[in-house]
Amino acid sequence: MGRKIIIYLFLLCFVRTNYAYSQAQYFVSPNGKDTGKGDIDSPFLSIEKAKQESRKQNGITTIYLREGVYRLEQPLVLTSEDGNGEKQLTICAYPEEKVIITSGVTLHPNWEHYKKNIMKSSVKESAIMDQLFVNGSYRPMARYPNFDSTAVRFNGTSAQATSTERIKKWKAPKGGYLHVMHASDWGDIHYQIVGKNKNNTLQLEGGWQNNRPSAGHVQNRMVENIFEELDAPGEWYYDKENRILYYYPMPDENMEEITLETPQLKHLIELRGCKERPVQNITIKDIEFTQTTRTFMEPYETLLRSDWAIYRGGSILLEGSENCRIQDCNFYNLGGNAILFSNYNYQSSVTGCHLSQIGASGICFVGDPEAVRSPSFRYEESVAIPQIDRITGSKTENYPTECLVYDNLIHHIGLYEKQVAGVQLSMCSSITISHNSIYHTPRAGINISEGTWGGHIIEYNDVFNTVRETGDHGSLNSWGRDRFWRSNRSQMDSLVTAEPDIILLDAKKENIIRYNRFRCDRGWDIDLDDGSSNYHIYNNLCLSGGIKLREGFYRVVENNIIVNNTFHPHVWFKNSGDVFVRNLIMRPYRPIRVSDWGAETDYNLFTDSLSYQEAIKNHTDKHSVVYPVTFKNALIGDFSIVEISKITPLCGFKNLEMDKFGVVSPNLKQLAKHPQMPLPTIYAHKAKSIVTKNWSGLSLKELDSEEERSATGMDSKRGVYVIAVDALESPLRDFIQPNDVILSLAGNDIHTLADMIKHTKQADFTKVVEIIIFRDQKEKQILIPANVVYQSED
Repeated sequence: MGRKIIIYLFLLCFVRTNYAYSQAQYFVSPNGKDTGKGDIDSPFLSIEKAKQESRKQNGITTIYLREGVYRLEQPLVLTSEDGNGEKQLTICAYPEEKVIITSGVTLHPNWEHYKKNIMKSSVKESAIMDQLFVNGSYRPMARYPNFDSTAVRFNGTSAQATSTERIKKWKAPKGGYLHVMHASDWGDIHYQIVGKNKNNTLQLEGGWQNNRPSAGHVQNRMVENIFEELDAPGEWYYDKENRILYYYPMPDENMEEITLETPQLKHLIELRGCKERPVQNITIKDIEFTQTTRTFMEPYETLLRSDWAIYRGGSILLEGSENCRIQDCNFYNLGGNAILFSNYNYQSSVTGCHLSQIGASGICFVGDPEAVRSPSFRYEESVAIPQIDRITGSKTENYPTECLVYDNLIHHIGLYEKQVAGVQLSMCSSITISHNSIYHTPRAGINISEGTWGGHIIEYNDVFNTVRETGDHGSLNSWGRDRFWRSNRSQMDSLVTAEPDIILLDAKKENIIRYNRFRCDRGWDIDLDDGSSNYHIYNNLCLSGGIKLREGFYRVVENNIIVNNTFHPHVWFKNSGDVFVRNLIMRPYRPIRVSDWGAETDYNLFTDSLSYQEAIKNHTDKHSVVYPVTFKNALIGDFSIVEISKITPLCGFKNLEMDKFGVVSPNLKQLAKHPQMPLPTIYAHKAKSIVTKNWSGLSLKELDSEEERSATGMDSKRGVYVIAVDALESPLRDFIQPNDVILSLAGNDIHTLADMIKHTKQADFTKVVEIIIFRDQKEKQILIPANVVYQSED
């Protein structure tokens, strides 16, 4: 455990001890009165009233919220009047009581039948009808295509969503939304429909949510809030002009008993300060936060030259905080970001929290672009070389630094927005991300948008099931398009040769990535893209996608385990200073445009001679070794090497700790899921050779071992086992996953690779083709659309 975390936990214990002897206590209850005394017997009704009273105190003050739901009509704003060097404030749930803070208002409909299965009601409340929750569960707007929980993107997409034939049916689509994936799978784009043209095309406003502009994907698009598309259970539509709500009930719903809620606020709590007058020593603890409005049509800021643009807000927004803590809270059913640290924040933290069903990102740190020297804001833009500021570091201190994200469970984020992350870093420094479990994300689990200003420690995290709806990304992704970087390769070579010190003007501190477990089946486990520089990556367990380093300088990658994959060096520059040593490799390197292999690529451990022979053709790995390793218990995630005492003297590789990934709190550990463990396929000199086949970007083998049968849950050794799926090139990546077992294709049983080869050649892929797979302990039908696979592929 890092020194920063130990200090934090010590201070937390100190603060907790002092809170036990609070100088002032106020109590709030949904049944209270603001004319009360604010004590336990006569609590206040509003948190705002308790806040105003607490401002009269110095020292330590605690506001206890009694059990119930607190519906905010405006955000609770805390400033330096509430917490500073002379006073500490804690807002928390009363022990053992459940407290919910929400912006949701309850509707009181008078239902009447409209037509078919649709009900309608006037809405008396003056409400923003952005989302609808029925008995606490989300309900989709009327949409096309209909909501499908199994669909890859946006819960269902179709090219027909914006066809002229469909638009022709819409009488008044104004107020609807068009959601489109980026044409290159680099996130998403959103528009509001402001009308339609006479030729049945849409008039749109928006498109500013992505910093790599695109016309949008032709197939992957969805429309919602269109009255004519109200045709499925659970869907709803609100006629804003006439204030009428239309709802298609779920089969088991009693319309006289359901509770309807709709969120009204973008933010629930705001900590508002600045470096000169920070808000200090505030703790928010043991509270549930839910129901904020969606923010994809709010003003967005581009985050320098990364692919990101962002709405600078969240259910809790911190700006100008010092030593403030969000602790043991639960965030769910939120329309935008859960937590965002904006501009100056120092030594503040998020610990022990559970974030799920989040519309955008989980936890974001976003500094001030005015603090950046020679900033550029688009991929293709750059400051002219003579005009680049040569001073190292930032212009101001208006950015987050030395903050902590520890022991948080983050999953099912990006419900509405896809350029998101479990934890996002941009224009900040020395952020520690430790012992978090992050999974089920449409893009990265952890994203670092650029090199400004480094010093981050990313350790002991469990990050998997990522890049589910996008592509060309990783469980951990970074860019490094800093002031020195330009997309022109020859310019870059000339500049960094002439001025090597220019590389680290922004990325002035080393980023450390260590002791993590990553799995990305639709990208790379670790993806350091476009110029990412000054990283030390060691002792990580990479379960699927391997490690990619593109362009960039001064990356040291050592003692990592890369299961069923390899090292992906892309577009390296001369004298990059990169080091790749003492890593376990299970496939041949996959370089792209690499002629100079950095400072050192050597002393690696290859599990098969073929991969090693390919490597030495690059004049690398002079001292690397080949050893057919045995993993201790891969089925349960222990990839410790049994023969380590023989291997370490040969190349220096050492075993990793296998039991310290992810959350540590008992309650979160009980809730957290874990990645599916891959079956290692080692191409070594064994008596029984392993035969594989590549087809349409799938790496396949026969399921012929007890280990494979056990891992997949199959009843017997039959079918074709999917070892890997090419996350970039496979046309089947949206349909087939690693660890699937293919049992039939186009109605033909698949028992062996020979069966697979035969029937893929015979199948007519110009039509829809059915594939039966075994996944998650049961058979599943997969329909491959026409012309996704070409007959010539093998």
